[in-house]
Amino acid sequence: MSEPVRCAWCLGSEAYLRYHDEEWGVPTTDDRTLFEFLILEGAQAGLSWSTILNKRDGYRAAYDGFDPSVVAEFGEAKVASLLADPGIVRNRAKVAASVANARAFLAVREEFGSFAAYVWRFVNGRPIQNAWSDLAQIPARTAASDALSKDLSRRGFKFVGSTICYAFMQAVGMVNDHVVACHRFEAVRAMGLRPPFG
Repeated sequence: MSEPVRCAWCLGSEAYLRYHDEEWGVPTTDDRTLFEFLILEGAQAGLSWSTILNKRDGYRAAYDGFDPSVVAEFGEAKVASLLADPGIVRNRAKVAASVANARAFLAVREEFGSFAAYVWRFVNGRPIQNAWSDLAQIPARTAASDALSKDLSRRGFKFVGSTICYAFMQAVGMVNDHVVACHRFEAVRAMGLRPPFG
């Protein structure tokens, strides 16, 4: 049997293939998943996504399964232990940002009932369905990611520039950026048409 057609960016490793086939672009309203990708996309800044994927299990262990309530309580001793942990990206600014982001995340959840209710407003509650024929057509940022970035920054989030926000939006299915020929394009599109999105 021939391999299915995939977005070319995922062809570098088995981990990339699994991530592309199982997660990337799948619309989610799960707050813990949204928090995980918010932290991981910020950690990726200046690095490759493969680096982050290879450290994902390390992050899940170090960040208590990405429970924002726990991460928000991280103090100096925990931050010091994170900076000594080879299982994550040991960057002081990124680690500090993850704690600040957990606190800001909880504030948003308090205001809107869930982070999902807040973040999905930036695409009017439904995934944006693109139809790119080539990876070169996919933008690095959009008006929606600009707006999300600006609002997150206003609320005290760090490492949330527009390019990071757009990568986050792609990852959690707020936008379907699988190329049309990709075997995941139609499946992901269909997910976005079901409740609570359709």
